Amino acid sequence: MACAYAPSGCAVACGGLDNKCSVIPLSLDKNENLAAKKKSVAMHTNYVSGCTFTNSDMQILTSSGDGTCALWDVESGQLLQSFHGHTADVLSLDLAPSETGNTFVSGGCDKKASVWDMRSGQNIQSFESHVSDINCVKYYPSGDAFASASDDATCRFYDLRADREVAVYQKDSIIFGASSVDFSLSGRLLFAGYNDYTVNVWDVLKGNRVSILLGHENRVSRVRVSPDGTALCTASWDNTLRIWA
Repeated sequence: MACAYAPSGCAVACGGLDNKCSVIPLSLDKNENLAAKKKSVAMHTNYVSGCTFTNSDMQILTSSGDGTCALWDVESGQLLQSFHGHTADVLSLDLAPSETGNTFVSGGCDKKASVWDMRSGQNIQSFESHVSDINCVKYYPSGDAFASASDDATCRFYDLRADREVAVYQKDSIIFGASSVDFSLSGRLLFAGYNDYTVNVWDVLKGNRVSILLGHENRVSRVRVSPDGTALCTASWDNTLRIWA
């Protein structure tokens, strides 16, 4: 259900229905048994919905269907900090850009998006404007805002400095839930995958849809912009990945 590359590129983390998050080292040696080196780092009491390394290979952040998020030490597997406040499954999390401080945002089945301080474990901001599950949260490139995607068929944009929602991305013709969002490198465009097999492209500032990407034959489960901003990758329940450029 979740995977993440380590910042060094030397390991990958994965988590899912076994309630664990495991870290597997990567190697170019085809004869090396990497599965034998897999190490369970995190253990929740329900499925692991999200995982991401912090700004080093040494710590990993997880979200879970048990309603919590947690910060773990990769080497020892020790729980460093737990984050309590959601009242239902946490479905997504995203780490703030490194220059903006030690915070992350989470969203889940309680229709709430929460911003957390990783050092104190405190919930420092919450937003409750969606009317159904929040499937994905994603920080704006500057770290001053974030977007959310929900089963209520809307995506929303929150300004953290103003402490409020500033935009809703929706159309009467869109009646299926939004599963995933990501920003263009400049932050001007918001890409959103939907359960009606489409990817809608929104103008972040104007709030209008500027394009629609068609081609998948089942729900779009994940969208991700490439690090250099020149391409978009989409994953779908139709068993395909597609690259758009």
